[in-house]
Amino acid sequence: MTALRGLTTVAELAEAGLVPEAKRADAARVAERYAVAVTPALVALIDADDPLDPIARQFVPDAAELVTLPEERADPIGDLAHSPVEGIVHRYPDRVLLKAVHVCPVYCRFCFRREMVGPEGLGTLSANALDAAVAYIAARPEIWEVILTGGDPLVLSPRRLQAIMERLGAIAHVKIVRFHTRVPVVDPARVDAALIDALKASGKTTYVALHANHPREFTADARAAIARIVDAGMAMISQTVLLKGVNDDADVLAALLRTFVENRVKPYYLHHPDLAPGTAHFRLTLAEGRALVESLRGRVSGLCQPAYILDIPGGHGKVRADSTAVEEADDGCFRLRDFRGDVHAYPPQAD
Repeated sequence: MTALRGLTTVAELAEAGLVPEAKRADAARVAERYAVAVTPALVALIDADDPLDPIARQFVPDAAELVTLPEERADPIGDLAHSPVEGIVHRYPDRVLLKAVHVCPVYCRFCFRREMVGPEGLGTLSANALDAAVAYIAARPEIWEVILTGGDPLVLSPRRLQAIMERLGAIAHVKIVRFHTRVPVVDPARVDAALIDALKASGKTTYVALHANHPREFTADARAAIARIVDAGMAMISQTVLLKGVNDDADVLAALLRTFVENRVKPYYLHHPDLAPGTAHFRLTLAEGRALVESLRGRVSGLCQPAYILDIPGGHGKVRADSTAVEEADDGCFRLRDFRGDVHAYPPQAD
């Protein structure tokens, strides 16, 4: 039964009733450019009869992705500008990203790395490239935290994850290892004892950052997968992208944040969507996002309050979008002050 297995082509999505006949040609054009994958867990969640279904909106290709605005860019947060060796992004002094793999169990239609991930993307680091990445970390004692991202690092086998953790475990100055993943909600059965054991290393503290955008993603299986991680002694934090048509409603957003907390996941980041190509239909204005976040003050517990974050285009780091570091200018744009004190226009001028 197609609806009970992972879908990776528009033909399979159409057969499952997720892409109407009238939209198949445009969806196929989108799939020629950007990767498509929807896991069985998500297929089961989608209401095919609801054209506004918030789960489908996140994962089913849409013709709007064919529209690229002048300010959108292939590398919206400047990963490549801060990549001293393949697989490493070193934007802040005390932490690095380690991108061991550029494959995901699902492909979000709003992904800021959509030009890099997928079967035709940058792939998995070769053995030599991984050696060079680990050597880079080992040679820099200021690196306190390593963040495994990608792609989704939890698509790697427990054996490969354990090998990476053993190598990081041998680097004395690395104290924190953080995994950014969607796996517990999109493929919860993958979170078994072997995978959980692979996320640990002697002398290191492991954090798991869970990406979820709507309370319906927290199925019974997802909740059980999260519990297995937390019960194994690993702290969990959240990341959510503020998305038009998915969670840009105070009630939905409040329910999502409470659901994180109820499942022992501390809300951490609420991301303003990045300027990735073909994603304008997901973006609220910064003013709308700030007003929505402000509406949560006093409405939900302090335990449920994430930091509303904007990644400054071009690789200048994150800024709290609701802070004094963000000022609205007379021209309707914003001025963003980065952690170095430099000021940048948002949206930026088109290249």
